[in-house]
Amino acid sequence: MKLTTITQITLDGVTQGNGGASDEDRRNGFERGGWARGKGDAETVAFINRTYERADAFLFGRRTYELFAGSWGTMTAQDIPGWEPVLRALNARPKYVASTTLTEPAWSGTTLLSGDLANAIADLKAKPGGELQVHGSGTLIRWLLEHELVDELTLIVIPVIVGQGARLFPENGPDLALDLTESRTDSKGVTIQVYRPAGRPRYATA
Repeated sequence: MKLTTITQITLDGVTQGNGGASDEDRRNGFERGGWARGKGDAETVAFINRTYERADAFLFGRRTYELFAGSWGTMTAQDIPGWEPVLRALNARPKYVASTTLTEPAWSGTTLLSGDLANAIADLKAKPGGELQVHGSGTLIRWLLEHELVDELTLIVIPVIVGQGARLFPENGPDLALDLTESRTDSKGVTIQVYRPAGRPRYATA
């Protein structure tokens, strides 16, 4: 399977607290949650639905897993009109959680990855299938990039600067060249950019 990451992100690189509730994630005094809700148009909603539909399995970090399990894992189609494909995919497809602290995942179809995480994920990628998708899970994505396990990154960029919160890319981290394979902008200014890692960047010399 190809490991793909799909991330909603602000112009200043923040991923924290993007969801529907402003108090979804208040770590480190974050008070500006809910910045992505309702920002995309119908085309962006359709793109997100199609993305979830083509997943063969999902990989989560613990925090995102618990947020998804407490929402998508408990809702019905009547609760979220327009997002039924996401709901079906998340509840029907296998889910894997990378965590050393979670012991008893309650969401049906969940497998806990423990021990050597790099090998466990490499084994998942070696399975036949289309996509192993990572949604949210910023800490996990940073680790996956550091270990060169990501095959494709999708950034759904919301036209907002929130000025605080956890960012996807660390201030000091590995460098990575990217090839842009798809780009679109919706009627509300949300951009979707799909990249494939392309080794290390080349830097100009004196």
